[in-house]
Amino acid sequence: MTRWHILIAVGTCIVIAAIVLVALPGTTRAPSPAAPAHKGDLIVLDSPLPGSEISSPLVVRGRARGPWYFEADFPVLLTDWDGRIIATVPAHATQPWMTEEYVPFEAVLEFKNPSWGDGFSKRGTLILKKDNPSGLPEHDDALEVPVVFK
Repeated sequence: MTRWHILIAVGTCIVIAAIVLVALPGTTRAPSPAAPAHKGDLIVLDSPLPGSEISSPLVVRGRARGPWYFEADFPVLLTDWDGRIIATVPAHATQPWMTEEYVPFEAVLEFKNPSWGDGFSKRGTLILKKDNPSGLPEHDDALEVPVVFK
């Protein structure tokens, strides 16, 4: 075999090994926690960070511009991998909200971890919805953050 044949064989083995490791049942690879999640310059989620492992009670903290709120609140939802809502609470502004500036918020979600057979469904989504009392779809907005259940 030539040197090129050996390099191609070794490279192929590495690629196959990587694919097998990623596809093994029962493994969950959470995205490594990163910078705070944000939606443009409208809302910033400081905690939990994207890809974080979460458990109940989950304290959600961040800051959103005044128009994200209505009457100092906006909805926060937690869904399982299948999109089923397992918790929902309002996030509350911790300072006066009638401003165009960022206003801190906090919410506490209590939930029962979803059941899973394999590690794949340990993932979920934390959704921070812009409050939209008008109900008009053009005013809808949301920040969706991936999370992993402990």
